[in-house]
Amino acid sequence: MPGPNRQEPAGSTALGLVDAVVREFEDIPFEAIVKEDCLRRGIWFEPEALAAGHRYARKSYFIFSFDHRPLSEMEGEASVRDDAPEEIMLEGGPWDFRRVVVSVRLNPDSPWRVTLSDEGSPVLSCEGETICQVGFAPTPPYYGEALSDGTPITEVAPSIEWGYLLYLTVFRMCQYFGKEEECQFCDINRNFKQQREAGRSYFAVKPIDRLMEALERVVASGAQAEAYTLTGGSVLSELEGEDEAGFYIRYAEAIESRWPGRWTGKMVVQALPKEAVQRIRDAGISIYHPNYEVWDPALFEKLCPGKARHVGRDRWIARILDAAEVFTPARVIPNFVAGIEMARPHGFVREEDAWRSTGEGLDFFMSKGVVPRFTSWCPEPLSVLGRENGPASLRYHVGLLRTWRDTHARYGLPAPPGYGKPGIGNAVFSVSSFMDVIATGTPMAPTRP
Repeated sequence: MPGPNRQEPAGSTALGLVDAVVREFEDIPFEAIVKEDCLRRGIWFEPEALAAGHRYARKSYFIFSFDHRPLSEMEGEASVRDDAPEEIMLEGGPWDFRRVVVSVRLNPDSPWRVTLSDEGSPVLSCEGETICQVGFAPTPPYYGEALSDGTPITEVAPSIEWGYLLYLTVFRMCQYFGKEEECQFCDINRNFKQQREAGRSYFAVKPIDRLMEALERVVASGAQAEAYTLTGGSVLSELEGEDEAGFYIRYAEAIESRWPGRWTGKMVVQALPKEAVQRIRDAGISIYHPNYEVWDPALFEKLCPGKARHVGRDRWIARILDAAEVFTPARVIPNFVAGIEMARPHGFVREEDAWRSTGEGLDFFMSKGVVPRFTSWCPEPLSVLGRENGPASLRYHVGLLRTWRDTHARYGLPAPPGYGKPGIGNAVFSVSSFMDVIATGTPMAPTRP
């Protein structure tokens, strides 16, 4: 396992670090600070907490592993590995939490544990202290079904964000892999391989008819999803006779012709030429995510070598701005991976330098009405960076939340569309806290007991 992150004070306890960050960032909701620590460190479950008799949506591994260990290294904890929930909700309890939704990233070594209280209900604990109550992701009404060819429906149309989003990974691999050009924090191809080796029904390309059958079941079940994301790995040449835009557009056209406007359609692909982006818009997609991953020019070259060689950072940025002319700025929402800018051997040493760099990118885009979002980095050991690095510091992650929130407020921008309600107690976006910290007039929570 990777050693401790170089930014983390030696000998600090998990709760000691939380307390120190709470004192420094009193204007950040306390619940969001704990959520970020759970995201960066991972969570573990006591088997009895999973076997308490309630129904919930299991972890679907919808695109990446989002785990701190490969599945093969958790064979001794198979009852937890195979039954972990997709997401958990933290609420109430001794620390009086307002609701936050947290993506589950398994880590048997994490200090954050879900156990059973004396009353028999799941609770989050850390270093022996009970923190709050825990709810497990609700089971969508169509879960448990298989399609006509026997494929589990959860492989085709899993639900995340507490039921808000259908996550449609239609290409489970990326053509940058195998050429030493994959993004250094990404494990999409290796996760696909480990899922297949574990005997799961994963397929590199999802046929359109299989996807459409799955969505028919979703609609018939009455599931209340409000959006879908179409995504997958990058296509460098062709896939099934189509370029990247053409490959993904086929799925959008099929969905939107069958259920026009039923869901908010989102697409996560590379930063494509303007004419290709127009084709995506014409296919019925409402929101475009051309993820730029990291702002610093030198780190972009090091951490995204394929994107740097095939598109280039300057062209990537220019294409994001071109896309804003097609979709409008508010509907172009590029993602960056929060924390990779501090990873060895290339990243920043000081949190302040990382905030300054990423803040420059946030200011650049938000000044033009484009609101980037971010995913809090999970150092997956199946990725290049995750093999040698622990997570970025909690101080880094919370300082980034402040930087994002303050930049967003300075330009008077609305909450990004397609993510549900903003604000602490309302947000359902589970892989970072940026939606939780958007100000809605709700006062900050008091410091913990």
